[in-house]
Amino acid sequence: MISVAEHTSEASENALRAAPLYGAEKPLARKMERTSSTVLDTIVGRSGGLRSILAQVEAVAHTNATVLITGETGTGKEVIARAIHELSARRNRSLVKVNCAAMPAGLLESELFGHERGAFTGAINFHVGRFALADRGTLFLDEIGDMQLELQPKLLRVLQEREFEAVGSTRTTRVDVRVVAATNQDLKQMVRDREFREDLYYRLNAFPIYLPPLRERKADIPELVEYFVQQFAATMDKTIETIPEATMRSLVSHCWPGNIRELQNYIARGVILSNDGVFKPAPLESCEPLQPEMANTTLEDKIRQEILAACLRSNWKLGGPRGAAARLGVNRTTLFYKMRRFGIVRPADH
Repeated sequence: MISVAEHTSEASENALRAAPLYGAEKPLARKMERTSSTVLDTIVGRSGGLRSILAQVEAVAHTNATVLITGETGTGKEVIARAIHELSARRNRSLVKVNCAAMPAGLLESELFGHERGAFTGAINFHVGRFALADRGTLFLDEIGDMQLELQPKLLRVLQEREFEAVGSTRTTRVDVRVVAATNQDLKQMVRDREFREDLYYRLNAFPIYLPPLRERKADIPELVEYFVQQFAATMDKTIETIPEATMRSLVSHCWPGNIRELQNYIARGVILSNDGVFKPAPLESCEPLQPEMANTTLEDKIRQEILAACLRSNWKLGGPRGAAARLGVNRTTLFYKMRRFGIVRPADH
């Protein structure tokens, strides 16, 4: 795991000191020179924390261990999953991807394990599931934290036993699949809240890799900016020769809540707007800083924060087995009373 301490203000200052290299008086390199032939060299950025992550990727890739990649949205989890596959002995087989948040439980089960003709209404043909397609290859389960509880035991079984049955079939299929999973959610907290199976969590978490947010990787921002400017300028048949120093400084100091994906989209828009060989993007939107912890927090403040956190995690569903009251261990009437006492009001759209 990478601690915030590894990406302190010193890294930020180093990045800012590097920014003048991209000033108007310094031409922007036309080509990125890569001397190594490994897939890791396609990953941009070489800060201390990222070097450690790439070392972990290289170490685990040659094994069959299940990998769990965690980190905020937009930090590049799919890129790391692809690197693990490309560096493994399975690289000549398929890398099959499934977004677990994109479909309901019934459809996801069919997508993972396949189904027989007539297994359910609308199943007019036999369907091969993703596990079968990924046999002797790698299966990337994105957004694993959104997988429904009723489907998790079936995933656990195929991870443990390497076998499954298609929906509507009694025939057992054995597979040799390496699983890489990713999530932007806190699975440990979901286990505590009984929203994710503990046994499945530990099975997936055989080799965890944490990707830090871009705000903790400020030393990498100048290289990322240069790379994306070159990339989009080439695809748009434009010539961008310089990046002003003031522009680079503002990009390095921005908090980038959407991480690398947000930076990439911003650079693409900037290249569209830029002319005369100078990168001149639109002004950055205001970025709210992370709220610091309250000093001398009172007991009432802590209780209010716990209630708010429970309401947010339950999407403002107050009752029921997965509602805020159940999370807090109180009945719904007590929760209503405490919400009135602390002035907590459910948003109108909920």
